[in-house]
Amino acid sequence: MPLHRTQATPRAKTRRQSVQTAPPPVETDEENRPEDRGDRILIVGVGASAGGLEAFTLLLKDMPVDTGMGFVLVQHLDPVHESALTQILAKATGMPVREAANNLPVEPNHVYIIPPNKNMTIAQGRLKLAPRRQTAGAHRSIDVFFESLAQDQRERALGVILSGTASDGTLGLEAIKAEGGLTLAQDESAKYDSMPRSAIAAGCVDFVLPPEQIAKELARIARHPDAVSGARTSTAAEGAEAREEAEASDTPPPVRGPGARRAGEEDGLKKTLFTLRNHSGVDFSLFRPGTVQRRINRRMVLNKITELKAYADFLRGNAKELQALYSDMLISVTGFFRNPEAFETIKRKVFLKLLKQQRDHPLRCWVPGCSTGQEAYSIAMAFMECSGQASHLRKLQVFGTDLNDQLLDKARHGLYAKNLVQDVAPERLRRFFLEEEGGYRVIKSIREMCVFARQNLLSDPPFSRMDLIACRNLLIYLDPSMQKKIIPTFHYALKPEGFLFLGVAESIGSFANLFEPIDKKLKIYSKKADSRPRSICLFPAVIRRRRSRPP
Repeated sequence: MPLHRTQATPRAKTRRQSVQTAPPPVETDEENRPEDRGDRILIVGVGASAGGLEAFTLLLKDMPVDTGMGFVLVQHLDPVHESALTQILAKATGMPVREAANNLPVEPNHVYIIPPNKNMTIAQGRLKLAPRRQTAGAHRSIDVFFESLAQDQRERALGVILSGTASDGTLGLEAIKAEGGLTLAQDESAKYDSMPRSAIAAGCVDFVLPPEQIAKELARIARHPDAVSGARTSTAAEGAEAREEAEASDTPPPVRGPGARRAGEEDGLKKTLFTLRNHSGVDFSLFRPGTVQRRINRRMVLNKITELKAYADFLRGNAKELQALYSDMLISVTGFFRNPEAFETIKRKVFLKLLKQQRDHPLRCWVPGCSTGQEAYSIAMAFMECSGQASHLRKLQVFGTDLNDQLLDKARHGLYAKNLVQDVAPERLRRFFLEEEGGYRVIKSIREMCVFARQNLLSDPPFSRMDLIACRNLLIYLDPSMQKKIIPTFHYALKPEGFLFLGVAESIGSFANLFEPIDKKLKIYSKKADSRPRSICLFPAVIRRRRSRPP
């Protein structure tokens, strides 16, 4: 930051390395995803472990039978015994309750239960079942389902964590929140509070309530127009384009997206972004309109506000909500060694080549949108693994930048909860981490390689003389016009033999004259040393032009 990656993306993602038997997350372009179907429903994933039967029962007893939502319950079950959960919970609600089956569509006002010895995901609104494989660690069936739910349903996903031990579900709730969905967790009423407490401590829970109140909150959310209709129409330019198309064809202007623009919303959006810019110094009109609107809609649903104009008025002088909206705008999902294949390629085709250079000065790497630092530390660890194969030793400096000061502070400390390192290979965990109370801390020698600082990629001067820029899943959040300015800036920031590392949903676009692919699939490029961009954007000038009078 952010300009954060995460793995939205798409968003969330959710973007974090997938767990167990879940399919790898597909990092999709925010604006090029398929159009929302008008018949899509809100889907609520509910996860529980020990004590879950009681919590599920309390939730369903107080849940109205006509919310229009679909409910998918993921319980940790004994893999070798049949479950009576479906029959028991059918007595707690008037909604149809059935055990999930492969390729079963989620219908409104229905409840689906995960079968024993299965992992469950969702794709295009249909439940997918796969055998539960044996793993060395604990099974994380809730994370598996929640991450796929976030990827499939985006802002229409809701996640609920009830009673249970350990930390399953925390990563899944992070993924749902990163995609603009809403998250809830059981309060101290949980018979076993480890699972909800883990999610709450991670800062990814919107509501902490007893099961009965969670039911009432879900029913309220189901009635909110922005939760039901999805993201609003994006920009004035899109509206003008639609009107021009309609006039040319003598047809009425189409409704763009699942929700039509209501009177005064455009003015409310402008006022909201102006107030947020004055608070944060960041111009979010440079971000993709769909992303911005989804994040604003999320805050409106949480605050029980149905009109953008009313939300703009609510923001004025409301420092707490301004900070909450700012944090939501910069929300990210990240992790250690996301897409491990890419890191192996970086080691083989980038670091080994750079280490062969007979030079004494340190190699320099820039990680824009570093979030809580996992990407920066992963690059430093990969470099250390690779440097043992080189005849000439060189040092590495990693510069991690972001817009979120709270995330940067976490990155500097390098302390991560156990659930955040559970996908790190055991050998790496032993070599690069020290176990402490509360989690694992990156060892001092790796932390000393990394410097974290606040920087706005859209307005501050770029770093220079870089050997590697790792900018993964940041560009997908930006307006295409800004992407076209950033790629030449990265070219300028790299040394003649430098490398660029992007997310799998990103590319250099029309700048093939500036970079050549090292690996097209993994989006690793080398700078063309004899090329020059036609122009270098002076981002501060762009920002100044946009800072006009308030709307």
